[in-house]
Amino acid sequence: SRGVKLPPSLQNIYKELEADLGVPAAKSGDLTSWAQQGVFLLNSSLSVQAGAAGSHQAFGWQTSTDAAVRAVAVLPQPVAFVLWGTQAQKKRPLLQSAAPRLVLCAPHPSPLSSYRGFFGSRPFSQINAFLQENGEQPVDWRLT
Repeated sequence: SRGVKLPPSLQNIYKELEADLGVPAAKSGDLTSWAQQGVFLLNSSLSVQAGAAGSHQAFGWQTSTDAAVRAVAVLPQPVAFVLWGTQAQKKRPLLQSAAPRLVLCAPHPSPLSSYRGFFGSRPFSQINAFLQENGEQPVDWRLT
């Protein structure tokens, strides 16, 4: 929400977006305009204890998040998947489809792993190139 301090991972996503496409970092974490264009961001765990990364991994969220990934994977249109981090990359087997797919993998954007290959991975330009190659509109990654 506007006025809420940006999480460090989102700050790193904004840094990569600026390095990749020259899009200035947004001041807020409101990603509504991305969602309105079909961008769906999903963590493999949907809750966490404050300051304890991965603390709710065993809560059974995978049932819900796997179902969401499967539902997106069977869509008929071209879809780009970006799997940031080990937990997300475990979902790769769920992405089987005959439709055009782009699957990008990189370390998680958290400050703990961002310098191990997240920075410089250029996912935003790759997504837009894939979409355009498949007759779709590119994502306008600018946030206001």
